[in-house]
Amino acid sequence: MSFTVGQVARLAGVTVRTLHHYDEIGLLSPRERTPAGYRRYSDDDITRLQQILLYRELGFPLEEIAAILDRPGADHLDHLRRQHELLTRKAERLGQVIAAVERAINARATGISLTAEERLEVFGSLRPEDHDAEVERRWGHTPQYAESRRRIASYTKQDWLLLGKEAQAINDELAAACTSGLPADSPPVTDIAERHRAHIDRWFYPCDHQMHRCLGDLYACDPRFVAVFDALAPGLAAYFRTAIHANARRHP
Repeated sequence: MSFTVGQVARLAGVTVRTLHHYDEIGLLSPRERTPAGYRRYSDDDITRLQQILLYRELGFPLEEIAAILDRPGADHLDHLRRQHELLTRKAERLGQVIAAVERAINARATGISLTAEERLEVFGSLRPEDHDAEVERRWGHTPQYAESRRRIASYTKQDWLLLGKEAQAINDELAAACTSGLPADSPPVTDIAERHRAHIDRWFYPCDHQMHRCLGDLYACDPRFVAVFDALAPGLAAYFRTAIHANARRHP
C-alpha cells in the first residue's frame, strides 16, 4: 500500500511543500513514482518521516537528522530508544517549568522575601513579577488572593524549594498515570488530584473541592497551562481536569 503526497501531508500534519523540500534535499525521497511522475510513499517512507518529525521536535537541524538516519547500523528501534531518552529529558525539564509557572502565578515579587541569589535558585529565569498585573486583575479582589499574599510573604528559600519539590512530584505522577493509560477518574488518579488540592491548600490559600474544580477548568482552558501540561503528556491538561472533577465528586 502506498500514499500520495497529499495523504501523507494530512496524516503527518505537515505541508505538501515541506514533503517536496525533504525530497529535494534527499532527506525523504519516496521510493515509488507513478507513470506520470507523482510521488507515492510506502510504509517505510512514512516510518522515516516519523523519525524526521520526532528529531525536528527535539530541535535537530535537517542536516544533522539526515546524518543520524543514514548512519550505518542504526535501525528504527535504535532511533526510537534515543528519541525516547531525549523526550524524557525534555519532559522532566518541562515539569520543572510547570512547577515554576504555578509558583509564579501564585506569587508577587513584592511578597517574596528572597535575595536575588535565592530567587534565581528557586525560580530560575522566570520572573514572578511579570505576572503581577494579570494576577491582580483576575483575582486581586478575592480572599484567596489576599491569603496567598499573606502566606508567601513569610516563605524562605527552603520553603520555596520544598514547595517546588512537592509540585514536581505531583506533576510527574500525573503524567505517568496519563501516559500509562489509567482512566482519569480512577482512584489512583483522583488520589493524585486530591494531593494537588491539598498542596494548594497548604501553601497558598484554602482550596475546597469547588475551588479546585475552578483550577482544573483553568488548566484545561488557558492555552498557557494547556501548553505546559500537554508537553509533559499529550492531552494531560484535559486529563487533569477530569481527574480533579472526579475527585470533587468523591467529596460532596
